[in-house]
Amino acid sequence: MGKLKTTVSLLVLTCWINTILAQTDFGVFLKADGFDGSITILDYKNNKWLYSDTSDAKKATLPASTFKIINSCIALETNVIEDENEVIKWNGEIRKFQGEPVIAWNRDTYLKDAFQNSTIWFYVELAKRIGNRNYREFLSKCHYGNGKINNDTDGDFWNYGDFAVTPINQIEFLQAIYERKLPFSERTYKIVEEIMIDEKTENYTIRGKTGWTTKHGKDIGWWVGYIEVKDNVYFFATRLIKGINDDKPNFSKARKEIVRKAFKEIGVLQD
Repeated sequence: MGKLKTTVSLLVLTCWINTILAQTDFGVFLKADGFDGSITILDYKNNKWLYSDTSDAKKATLPASTFKIINSCIALETNVIEDENEVIKWNGEIRKFQGEPVIAWNRDTYLKDAFQNSTIWFYVELAKRIGNRNYREFLSKCHYGNGKINNDTDGDFWNYGDFAVTPINQIEFLQAIYERKLPFSERTYKIVEEIMIDEKTENYTIRGKTGWTTKHGKDIGWWVGYIEVKDNVYFFATRLIKGINDDKPNFSKARKEIVRKAFKEIGVLQD
């Protein structure tokens, strides 16, 4: 009986290791482009986690614009904005990226447009309306991030300050959205899922959000989301890191390109 119990225990442990701590060679895609960071994937149907770096997947950093997913949920749930089409007036301040004005950032904007174009001022305005008390309540209930909301970041605590989230936490949050386990209405879920659509084909739908910020001399680039195929869902959180002075012009595009390479590697996406 003792040997049987030991054997069963070893089998359970082996299955747990293979299912929960499956480290893959996805990291070669990051290294090929000269980036630090990691790719984390959850195969939902098989409850199988895939990591390029289990240690990095547990490290918390600023979420940057990936925070717009939960931010949109909170804004809709607190009724600070009516729906994805309500327009907020642009104040006339010219916003630029890498020295060049961005047309999408310099006009009256609505939620769907602001989400897809990462219009920071729009979400800062929502943050002012939401308030720290609501943020703390919802972030706690959603088990998202470390709860450190700074009051000295002009409302943009997801890009600056000490708020932080891990790749694993990003996926756990997205899974909770998919399973409807968060304190949001069905209406909120549906609106946010719709504005998250990045690509839709006959074979799959990709929902997600990119993010890019800088801290301690490092650029932090995210792409988080999930891919729905016919019989499964794959959640992902990819975070790339480089020095701000490193000459890597493909940093922005690489966030998505590396994820696609990883999903082609495991047969989810095809060429």
